[in-house]
Amino acid sequence: MAVDTNTVKKIASLARLAITDDEAARIAPELDNILHWIEQLGEVDTAGVEPMTAVIPNHLRLRDDVVTDGGIRDQLMTNAPQAEHGFFAVPKVIE
Repeated sequence: MAVDTNTVKKIASLARLAITDDEAARIAPELDNILHWIEQLGEVDTAGVEPMTAVIPNHLRLRDDVVTDGGIRDQLMTNAPQAEHGFFAVPKVIE
């Protein structure tokens, strides 16, 4: 697919960018080169290559999922403007 100045102007208008004719003429070959690189990537044989999310192995350090600061409900409820049955009470917003 060859990119011409009309295509560049259309893309610029869709992106709400104001460009001049000179800028469009300068950008057209650059976009054309980018599309050729993408076509070359499509020709690469990736059979047998496992999908990956990063180039380097990335292992997250996991911790035990335990509660370390619970059991302070009464202290938290002292900050509530209104509390009912041990929960924050909020005004009804939908009729």
